[in-house]
Amino acid sequence: MVTAAVALAPVAVTAVAAPAPAASAKVTIDPARIDRMLRDMIAKDRVAGASVVIWKDGREVYYRTAGYADREAKLPIRRDSLFQVFSMTKPVTGVGLMRLWEEGRFGLDEPVAKYLPEFGAVKVFQGLDAAGQPILKTPDRPILIRDLVRHSSGIGYWDGPTYPEKVLAKVDPLNVQNTLADASSKLATIPLMFEPGTQWRYSAAVDVQARLIEVLTGMPFEAYMHRNVLRPLRMKDSAWTQPEANFARAVKAYRAGADGKLAPMPEADFRKLSFSDRKLTMGGAGLTTTIDDYMRFARMMLNQGSLDGVRILKPSTVRLMATDQLDPKITERLWLGDKGNGGFGVDLFVRKGQPKSASENRGATGEFFWDGAWSTLFWVDPFNNMAVVFLVQRDPFDGSLHHDIREAVYGRGYLGPKGD
Repeated sequence: MVTAAVALAPVAVTAVAAPAPAASAKVTIDPARIDRMLRDMIAKDRVAGASVVIWKDGREVYYRTAGYADREAKLPIRRDSLFQVFSMTKPVTGVGLMRLWEEGRFGLDEPVAKYLPEFGAVKVFQGLDAAGQPILKTPDRPILIRDLVRHSSGIGYWDGPTYPEKVLAKVDPLNVQNTLADASSKLATIPLMFEPGTQWRYSAAVDVQARLIEVLTGMPFEAYMHRNVLRPLRMKDSAWTQPEANFARAVKAYRAGADGKLAPMPEADFRKLSFSDRKLTMGGAGLTTTIDDYMRFARMMLNQGSLDGVRILKPSTVRLMATDQLDPKITERLWLGDKGNGGFGVDLFVRKGQPKSASENRGATGEFFWDGAWSTLFWVDPFNNMAVVFLVQRDPFDGSLHHDIREAVYGRGYLGPKGD
């Protein structure tokens, strides 16, 4: 039986005692515990609004909203409210790319330059000489497509303290007025931050994946994704380019100030990636979606690549995506360890073992997930036959929200099955 939608009013709540540690590796959903957590997030001004849906054992077992889509106007969040999910776009792009891998269109261990020649001349940054000039060298091996999907390419993402990051900020490859072809060409001119395959570092590599899709298919990236992923999954409200009429359904984004208080962000912050006159359709961000649409994507992954009789990927491909692709010798992993006890597959974090500390996010070995810049999150838990989508629009990213919603779903003492 599908649960009824219940809006949770943004009222203060009394603190409750922590639940006892879970006695079993299997999870039983406690709706009241999740309700309390959502109310608490609103009461403490951590988010202005939130929406959660849980699919377990072949049916929807929980759906709630808390707070507002627009707090100032007192507009509630609805099931058709649109959220900007930023990096939760990445696994969707990864599925589109892996469909082409299944067709034999490329090999994961082929050089990226075989299909995108601009990456044939990349250099690796080695440091600065006495005169402050960069020392560059040819990489020991080329960037492989596998490096793109597991973030081990050496490509950067943002401005930062290092020379390659400063060059990236100046070149601005992900400016919305660039095409994907422009972005790829510009990224290839920026020195790599490390030798390919030696570190994990979050990057613009998924945007290179999107350009690779265009080159392999001869189709614009968004058109390919609609035809081969979004439309077959009946994700009818999901798009990079939304019609103007749909912006009325957008959930307002809120930014936490230095005092921690939330204030509404300019509407342009939602719309900037969805303007029809922008040139760039990113593989790593930009998808706008509803909670039900994204749950259809999560259910497809939970169901080993198919949904409602439509197969998107083979079960073996989903298993590959959800298997850690990082060699043990890749020990430099930026902040990946903060996500939990695991590694990284194809555009997805993969849990490999039980939580190692009380502060670590709750979850089950074998789960896979990713999140987005405005604190959105989804995860797929095959052990518990469960998928969860948690949508908010809160900047900057707040990982404590993910810790708390997971604790509400699993219970504070949950460890799940043992891993490796």
